Amino acid sequence: MSEAPEVSFPVKLPSASNHQMTLSRDGPLFILHLHHADNRFTTEFCKAILKALQIVEDIFLACEDPTDMALVTIGQGKIYSNGLQLEHAVGYPPFMDYYLTLLRRMLTFCIPTVAALNGHAFAGGCMLAMAHDYRVMRSDRGYLCMNEVDLPSPLAPGMAAILRYQLTPVTFRNMVLQGHRFTAQEALDQGIVDEIAPEKEVFDRAKALALKWAPKAKSGICYRQLKEEMYTDIVRYLSIPYNRLAPKM
Repeated sequence: MSEAPEVSFPVKLPSASNHQMTLSRDGPLFILHLHHADNRFTTEFCKAILKALQIVEDIFLACEDPTDMALVTIGQGKIYSNGLQLEHAVGYPPFMDYYLTLLRRMLTFCIPTVAALNGHAFAGGCMLAMAHDYRVMRSDRGYLCMNEVDLPSPLAPGMAAILRYQLTPVTFRNMVLQGHRFTAQEALDQGIVDEIAPEKEVFDRAKALALKWAPKAKSGICYRQLKEEMYTDIVRYLSIPYNRLAPKM
């Protein structure tokens, strides 16, 4: 085991002077609260989430004994995340590699992950939610939607692969080709989310689900290895540098 890192929670990321998200700890749970406007992804935002994941992973790897552990992410107000900051994504070519790296890291993270969908999760925000192990969605307000068809914008192969794996063929078609806005009940009925709950209960239900599966982290690094085996093809697609894909898209 590595030496346990010294971390003082809560951690303001990317910095105390540029506070876009907060990583806190609640017993065996790590909570990543995204609270930067409508949580659109920029390179800086992706790097901050990646830093949060690294902090959690370092603590996990430093544990001497098998330990219950899980991660919950949540947005603010009526929005989980509204996706990519399009001007930045188009104007800064390296951005997509950071975003795809974030999806890969979340998809294969070393402990159970739960997305608490407090509100809308559109496009890139929906993708981040789908890269979690479990999802709890607010029942009274908010949509899950991949609206690339209306932007218009293609999907990187790794992004499409995540949806293809997580969804039934009909749901996949409706999400991608129709840009359908899934309500919480529709998302539950079609297996996109695991639970739905009223606004005031979403976070608590997400934490309860995380606590339920936190003991699986006791399997150690095997938990991540199992994910990597489950998602072998997805990981391969997400690992392709975006500049090799862009001319074909």
